[in-house]
Amino acid sequence: MMKKKSIPASKPFLILFLCQMISALDVPLDSKLLEELSQPPTITHQSPKDYIVDPRENIVIQCEAKGKPPPSFSWTRNGTHFDIDKDAQVTMKPNSGTLVINIMNGGKAEAYEGVYQCTARNERGAAISNNIVIRPSRSPLWTKEKLEPHQVREGDSLVLHCRPPVGLPPPIIFWMDNAFQRLPQSERVSQGLNGDLYFSNVQPEDTREDYICYARFNHTQTIQQKQPISVKVFSLDSLNDTIAANLSDTDIYGAKPVTERQPVLLTPTGSTSTKVELRGNVLLLECIAAGLPTPVIRWIKEGGELPANRTFFENFKKTLKIIDVSEADSGNYKCIARNTLGSVHHVISVTVKAAPYWITAPRNLVLSPGEDGTLICRANGNPKPSISWLANGVPIAIAPEDPSRKVDGDTIIFSHVQERSSAVYQCNASNEYGYLLANAFVNVLAEPPRILTPANKLYQVIADSPALLDCAYFGSPKPEIEWFKGVKGSILRGNEYVFHDNGTLEIPVAQKDSTGTYTCVARNELGKIQNEVHLEIKDPTMIIKQPEYKVVQRYGQVSFECIIKHDSTLLPTVIWLKDNDELPDDERFLVGKDNLTIMNVTDKDDGTYTCIVNTTLDSVSASAVLTVVAAPPTPAIIYARPNPPFDLELTGQLERSIELSWIPGDENNSPITHFVIEYEDGLHEPGVWHYQTEVPGTQTTVQLKLSPYVNYSFRVVAVNKIGRSQPSEPSEQYLTKSASPDENPANVQGIGSEPDNLVITWESLKGFQSNGPGLQYKVSWRQKDVDDEWTSVIVANVSKYIVSGTPTFVPYEIKVQALNDLGYAPEPSEVIGHSGEDLPMVAPGNVQVHVINSTLAKVHWDPVPLKTVRGHLQGYKVYYWKVQSLSRRSRRHVEKKILTFRGNKTFGMLPGLEPYSSYKLNVRVVNGKGEGPASPDKVFKTPEGVPSSPSYLKITNPTLDSLTLEWGSPTHPNGVLTSYILKFQPINNTHELGPLVEIRIPANESSLILKNLNYSTRYKFYFNAQTSVGSGSQITEEAVTIMDEGKMAGILHPAVVAGKVQPLYPRIRNVTTAAAETYANISWEYEGPDHANFYVEYGVAGSKEDWKKEIVNGSRSFFVLKGLTPGTAYKVRVGAEGLSGFRSSEDVFETGPAMASRQVDIATQGWFIGLMCAVALLILILLIVCFIRRNKGGKYPVKEKEDAHADPEIQPMKEDDGTFGEYSDAEDHKPLKKGSRTPSDRTVKKEDSDDSLVDYGEGVNGQFNEDGSFIGQYSGKKEKEPAEGNESSEAPSPVNAMNSFV
Repeated sequence: MMKKKSIPASKPFLILFLCQMISALDVPLDSKLLEELSQPPTITHQSPKDYIVDPRENIVIQCEAKGKPPPSFSWTRNGTHFDIDKDAQVTMKPNSGTLVINIMNGGKAEAYEGVYQCTARNERGAAISNNIVIRPSRSPLWTKEKLEPHQVREGDSLVLHCRPPVGLPPPIIFWMDNAFQRLPQSERVSQGLNGDLYFSNVQPEDTREDYICYARFNHTQTIQQKQPISVKVFSLDSLNDTIAANLSDTDIYGAKPVTERQPVLLTPTGSTSTKVELRGNVLLLECIAAGLPTPVIRWIKEGGELPANRTFFENFKKTLKIIDVSEADSGNYKCIARNTLGSVHHVISVTVKAAPYWITAPRNLVLSPGEDGTLICRANGNPKPSISWLANGVPIAIAPEDPSRKVDGDTIIFSHVQERSSAVYQCNASNEYGYLLANAFVNVLAEPPRILTPANKLYQVIADSPALLDCAYFGSPKPEIEWFKGVKGSILRGNEYVFHDNGTLEIPVAQKDSTGTYTCVARNELGKIQNEVHLEIKDPTMIIKQPEYKVVQRYGQVSFECIIKHDSTLLPTVIWLKDNDELPDDERFLVGKDNLTIMNVTDKDDGTYTCIVNTTLDSVSASAVLTVVAAPPTPAIIYARPNPPFDLELTGQLERSIELSWIPGDENNSPITHFVIEYEDGLHEPGVWHYQTEVPGTQTTVQLKLSPYVNYSFRVVAVNKIGRSQPSEPSEQYLTKSASPDENPANVQGIGSEPDNLVITWESLKGFQSNGPGLQYKVSWRQKDVDDEWTSVIVANVSKYIVSGTPTFVPYEIKVQALNDLGYAPEPSEVIGHSGEDLPMVAPGNVQVHVINSTLAKVHWDPVPLKTVRGHLQGYKVYYWKVQSLSRRSRRHVEKKILTFRGNKTFGMLPGLEPYSSYKLNVRVVNGKGEGPASPDKVFKTPEGVPSSPSYLKITNPTLDSLTLEWGSPTHPNGVLTSYILKFQPINNTHELGPLVEIRIPANESSLILKNLNYSTRYKFYFNAQTSVGSGSQITEEAVTIMDEGKMAGILHPAVVAGKVQPLYPRIRNVTTAAAETYANISWEYEGPDHANFYVEYGVAGSKEDWKKEIVNGSRSFFVLKGLTPGTAYKVRVGAEGLSGFRSSEDVFETGPAMASRQVDIATQGWFIGLMCAVALLILILLIVCFIRRNKGGKYPVKEKEDAHADPEIQPMKEDDGTFGEYSDAEDHKPLKKGSRTPSDRTVKKEDSDDSLVDYGEGVNGQFNEDGSFIGQYSGKKEKEPAEGNESSEAPSPVNAMNSFV
């Protein structure tokens, strides 16, 4: 129902017409008015302004228009009248202005190029089309040219020019090969907007002879092909061969290697360029760069952001594309080409201009004589467009005068118009980038009123609903509308009526007394007209008995009622729906006049049923839910477990069987599936019921097998699908007669517990298995493979017997037989056992050692005779220990290591040996009792290996041109040192390394003065030791020579005055972490200016997420990171605020695994306090021992840290790259434990950091596979080494020392 003052939907054409008239729009007249009212011409369809035609087809220039009377058409060509009657090739379609130029029958499209304009004219005015520029498309051939092959050196840039012929419209360019396959493009090779193919750097695979540029002209559906271009890329090797064979040493190619190059822009050239684009178009900016490695392009807009949702990157980001540009997109766009060697940029200044676009286009005016009106034509553009007016296609300045018309710039003002003022006006808005042309007519009409609503139209409305009575009208001037009720009624006024501008009368709440005839009167100065309509008020439709909620049993019947009351003049229709959809197509659903009946209801019928009553004026509905339930039994069936059986009876008693019968209880509507029979042994296990057997539910008797010497009672349990019944009452007891045992004990074994005994064990028979009183066992044994008689003994009802005085570890035949007062069980089977083991008697002989490398040896031995093992052979144990280091000649406390090899092995591998050391070993055989005697100690020596790094490197006494170096010998020489290698190189202001100098120093030296150095220069030193095997790992340090003494006055650095070179730029070093489950303590050392403000950055190791930053309060050198995730590896670094780029190297740590919380505070437990006291006492003892050994000249081992500027060319090689690698027990080779700190400048890998012997032996319980390889784990204790100096050498940040003096 429409709201107050709304427009009825029944007359849209009239209301739309009136609104357009009021709003000065075109008038969409109905068919009757169209035949009677005049209208100036309106262009409805025309060809585009720039019309490119196919020269092989007829040219169709469209121009369609409407008007009353129908307009006539004429054309101009190039500004002059085009007489189509004089050209046989040109025709105009009937009742249309569309031209057809016949090209297919001899005409030439080029002859009809030009600017065409159509004029549609009738007695009310003339409308004109746009200027239509006709141009035939062109697809010229490529000009013949001789293409020289391109010979390019590998790595150089290359541009293959396409230069397609100029076509109309411009062609689409693409590159293909002879097989018509598109050439692959990438960041390195791509096609530019101009069609050229650009190579940022050429590679040998770019060599080919079929680079072909194709131009596709879509308008003519033709493709033109350029001649193939040949490219040959000379690689470095082939180029050197060519030079050697054909070129002189002075040839321009020379023998230059393929060198990397900074980016250089191939297009556009220079550093800046300009670009002009029109508003609404697509802006395309391009940057293609040469360079090696291939540069990557990035785009930015200076002073702003690239527009979101309109910016796209194409051609591997070499092309920036912005769609629908506006003046706001003007500005400077910078493309940056970057590779690892540098970058280059280009700035494109973009200016967005605009062809004219409408702000307010002129709209048609329909006026009455004497009325006023305006035509407004407003447009914008860049530059600002100029506005000009035409009247009927003629410039308004030379058009016929009209006193009612006044032109005021972009507005024409009409005052007191007359019918002769009707005309079509054209507004032209133009600038240098285009024009807009709009036609708008002024139609002055003088028409008497007309009512368009049919006479005597009947309106029917439901009581208490709104009533809308139409009175669609037309007239010029606009008529006034009045409504009357009845033939002679008074004019309608008051709040109970609403009068709409379109003539509609609305009665908001129609009642029965609203019924009647209503008259609409329309009048203006030219006349008056009236029309009658009739209104009837109908009673509303109601459902007086609605369907109700129903619950029905499955397969029953249900009925829903829907009794209605309605107006007698209306014919209702009743529709039933199920779940808002049509009823199922099923004959069970019966629809009656006032009800719906469903027969034989099923579960699918469950749902909501709706009764809908429709009339021509209204609709009502009501719903009810149907619930379908299972039909209850008649009478109701109760399913339950059966009642217990009763009246048990024993018959047919025999020695070993009896018959049991019973009467079943009520099965409770669920058939009994089977009966379970249970028995009780009142003699041996009273009160315990055992399963005997079960029988089908149809059987009520069973023959039961019995055992001797059992006092039986039976009971029966009935079972159905619901469950088990209660057991029946027990039957009478029945005691079977005694008999000798039917079976013997099981699981008989013989195992000695001592060297001179045999322990025989078995599983005793259960009570009812004894078959009679007086159960005993006869235990028999004799030595196997010896012609001895059986020895027997009868024992009570036990399960073990010990035979003493047996030989050591000999096999015995054993049997155990049951007996009772009535006799023996059947003869038992024999089993084999052994008497007790003793320690082996003999040591393995012929022990040989083969040293494989400096950390691995293979040991061989002869197996011992099996008779001397005196037990089950379990394997061999190898004891080995280090006697001394051959390089130090010093002994120390010996800790033996043990490897066990399972089975009858005769060899094994000894891993983890120390290079250049003397070892001893022996071998022992092992049985179940223990180890045999050791073989004689075998001495072997390991060869030399590469040494560890020097223990320290100090640089002192700086002068203008010299530095003094002092060092300590390697902690682990691993052989005889032959020399030291010193390498050093200067570092310039940009932290680049200069030429490397190498010096070999005798092994007996511990200091060196370097002379002839440059003053005020930072040097980087690399220092390592050598044995005859090779070089060890290096230690690095940096130092600076002092400035010219004349320049040093007053600014001498305190570190130089002290005689020791200190880092001249602040640094943070020795970052250490102590991690717990959810937090970590971070500490560090700082060297530099006071009052530095520190911060800690951290993140998950291996993650690409940004670093998290925590500020350290004050100048503390420690911080606690909280809220960490348990069992997670983190990276951490420390920096100082205000110092650009000044931070420590990264460190990695791992938090501990999540532990279950304990309710007991262990700090208050006595055992914990005692343990802590013991640990404190042990630490105190160790400190005293370390202090004593230090006074004897020992040094503590250190861990070297690689310097951040370590030259990759002089990194130390792995000590041993053999098959087995080297294994060491030394402290500095211990694998990192879980949760320990990983050095920030190293990556710990399993293959070179895990020194455990998991892959070789298994310690005390170690094992080898059948081929002698290890399957266990190493468990020997590591040898204790003397504590040594703990000085650590860490390279400072490579910053030029001069920065500290500036």
